[in-house]
Amino acid sequence: MPSTPDRAGFDAFAAAHGTALLRFAFLLTGNYHLAEDMLQEALMRVHRRWTKLERPEAISKYVRKAILRQYLSWRRLRSSAEMPSAVAPDTPLPGSDHAERYAERDALRNALTALPRQQRAVLVLRFYEDLDDTSIGELIGCSPITVRAHASRGLARLRGQLPSQESTSTAETSSRGRAR
Repeated sequence: MPSTPDRAGFDAFAAAHGTALLRFAFLLTGNYHLAEDMLQEALMRVHRRWTKLERPEAISKYVRKAILRQYLSWRRLRSSAEMPSAVAPDTPLPGSDHAERYAERDALRNALTALPRQQRAVLVLRFYEDLDDTSIGELIGCSPITVRAHASRGLARLRGQLPSQESTSTAETSSRGRAR
């Protein structure tokens, strides 16, 4: 079946932005399969409205907002009781200890999973998507002050759950000192 220009445009959008959108959904959910489902549902919504979209540059923002709304929806989370802990493989940087980096990322993902949905969404949008408080507030549906409060509380909880670099290096130094 020959594809129309509109269909080709949608296919090009999905190919160009699919990986980044999937990564965004994975960071929110912590579950690769749920992230795939959320992305697929968001892309289906965009596909239905493809010919009516007036600003092609805003399509990526529209899809991210659809993913975010699905994530924040209590019905969506309640329908999936099973949360496997599959983690996407990462490529180590040259000269770094892959196991240590993997353990740090795993600890961060677990700590993010423990945060309330609003706090997690704010932190992902701020630090992964690099959005400002006003943009995050528009996406989530709250004021920039509330966004800052969610970010502050979320970061405080993360700091409390994750070992700091200073305490880790201090513990390593003191254990080396005792071994001598």
